[in-house]
Amino acid sequence: MLPSPWRSDFPALSALDAEGQTYLDSAATAQKPQAVLDALLGYYASGAANVHRAQHLPGERATRAFEDSRTRVAHWLNAANPAQILFTRGATEAINLLAYGLEHLFQPGDEIVISALEHHANLLPWQQLALRRQLKLQVLPLDDRGEIDPGPARELIGPRTRLLAVSQLSNVLGRWQPLAELLALARTQGAITVVDGAQGAVHGRHDMQALGCDFYAFSSHKLYGPDGVGVLYGRGEALARLRHWQFGGEMVHSAHYQHADFHGAPLGFEAGTPAIASVIALGATLDYLGNLDSAAVAGHEAALHAKLLAGLKAREGVRLLGEPQLALASFTVDGVHNADLAHLLTEQGIAVRAGHHCAMPLMQTLGLAGAIRVSLGLYNDGDDLERFFGALDNALELLR
Repeated sequence: MLPSPWRSDFPALSALDAEGQTYLDSAATAQKPQAVLDALLGYYASGAANVHRAQHLPGERATRAFEDSRTRVAHWLNAANPAQILFTRGATEAINLLAYGLEHLFQPGDEIVISALEHHANLLPWQQLALRRQLKLQVLPLDDRGEIDPGPARELIGPRTRLLAVSQLSNVLGRWQPLAELLALARTQGAITVVDGAQGAVHGRHDMQALGCDFYAFSSHKLYGPDGVGVLYGRGEALARLRHWQFGGEMVHSAHYQHADFHGAPLGFEAGTPAIASVIALGATLDYLGNLDSAAVAGHEAALHAKLLAGLKAREGVRLLGEPQLALASFTVDGVHNADLAHLLTEQGIAVRAGHHCAMPLMQTLGLAGAIRVSLGLYNDGDDLERFFGALDNALELLR
């Protein structure tokens, strides 16, 4: 049956069950545990205040809680110092921050290397930087499993490479990427390295000092935390190379009518009022996750994923995209449009994602207009998958 011991920690699951909804779209955004809801309410109910700017008690209390979350994130990632943690509005803003903050380091003819599987958030900022600075955007091809092919990578990551930006775990193909080899190739060329951890951060804890990348970005809302906040980790030496890209309150050290100077990281890159409640609740999220049995969570997710793959492979005409290793599976069905199938699944209360999954170039490479994606959270159970398979069979019977 594959019951989830943690399902009751997520009030939304009961609410969705009461509506006849089966939520299988956690790669897009995850449901929130009660601990996160309590943290959000606790901040607002005890007196909201801005951070870093007031000596009064509510302001001091908010600042302590806000900075405590920064420390918790640093611990979660094994960062050397909490000052290496910048809060943004999400992974998308974090990568845009890098594309603008590092722009001064590039000269026409320099090269940026990405991969063919990148989410638009880790493609478009670099594409637009390349256009602004007359750079060459190199794209690493994939093998049949959906993994970045190390052979061509050794050729494409070369002396003109100034930056490598790759995803840790594909949001379409569900496969870990060979970061150790790719990052080593980039370091050999003296290139800056950026890892999009939006999906990878959800599955296991990743040691930034061991990983060795210059920057790592993820979003809270995919990690069972609140929306509106993301994290950008940066090595100290890499952060020192960033130029400021947003200007306003909080980030300024001294301002005059004709000139100003600004704080360094982290506050210099957190202009304006941040998402205070969400940052505080992200700390509560990490506390919740840190108290779980990580081996039990990984085992449960692996068993669910195996059941998902087995069920899809058993159905005639279903074609998996790549060879997913965990968390999700994207698929097409011979002779069936993904939008039609998604519509019939939705009518039966099955919440999955259909379309290009913010990876249009990848879909074009695969020769597809789109695909269905089923993605799992630690709260999903075997019954969720049984309902999905029943709805899938019903839909396919109507469409064929």
